[in-house]
Amino acid sequence: MSTKRHDSAASAIADLVHKGILYDGCTVMVGGFGLCGIPEQLIVALRDTGVKDLTCISNNAGVDDWGLGLLLQTRQIKKMVSSYVGENATFEKQFLDGELEVEFNPQGTLAERIRAGGAGVPAFFTATGAGTQIAQGKETRKMHHPAAKARVNHDTFPEREFVLETGLYADLALVKAHKADPFGNLVYRKTARNFNPMMATAAAFVIAEVDELVGLGDLDPDQIHTPGNFIDRFIQTDSEKRIEQRTVRSTEA
Repeated sequence: MSTKRHDSAASAIADLVHKGILYDGCTVMVGGFGLCGIPEQLIVALRDTGVKDLTCISNNAGVDDWGLGLLLQTRQIKKMVSSYVGENATFEKQFLDGELEVEFNPQGTLAERIRAGGAGVPAFFTATGAGTQIAQGKETRKMHHPAAKARVNHDTFPEREFVLETGLYADLALVKAHKADPFGNLVYRKTARNFNPMMATAAAFVIAEVDELVGLGDLDPDQIHTPGNFIDRFIQTDSEKRIEQRTVRSTEA
C-alpha cells in the first residue's frame, strides 16, 4: 500500500501545481465552520503556492487573519460560494468594492449541494429559498411535497414552489479530521463534523489534516466517518484552534 501520509502541509500541496491538480482559476472546497474544524495548515500551504483566481466553496471565510481570511488578504480568491460571511471585514470590503464575487446559499442548501456533488447527483429541487432572491435566475417548479403523495387529500398539502439547485464538485478539497489511520480512514470530532465529511467525497483530489495518527486496524469500522478510499493524502499537525469570538463572564460582583 503506497503511503498517503506527508510530513507537512507544504509537502502535501507543493507538487499539485506541477501535476495540474491545483491551478489558477480552479475550484477548492475547504471544510469547517468559522474557525471550527478548518484545515489550518493546509490553508497556509495553499496560500504559499501563489495560485490565484480561486473559486472557494466553504461555509464562510474564517476571520481576517486566519483561515480563508489569509487567502483574501493576498487576493487569491476570485469567488466565494458560501453561506455565512459576517465575521470577516476583509471579505466585506472586497465584496462591496466589486473585487470578490459571492454566491450565497442557505446553509442547508450549501451542505446538500456538496453532498449531491459527492453522490453524483447533478441537481435537485428544494423549497428553501423559493420566492426569494435566492431563486432569481434559477428554474422553479410547483409540485406537491413528497410527503403529500402519501396523503389521500392533496388539498391538505397544496403544491409548493421548489427551486432547482446544482450539485457542487471541486478540483481539490481540504478537510480537517480528528484521527486517521495509514489508509486515510477518518474520524471527525464533535462539531468539526460540519462540512468536512461531505467535502471529502466531492472533489477530484482530497487532502486531510488530522490531529492524531493511529495504527491500521485501530479504528472501529463502525466509527469511521470517511472511508480512506476518498482520501488521497493526509498530514498530522498540532492545530492552533483559535477562538473566533471569545465570550467570558464578568468578574465583577
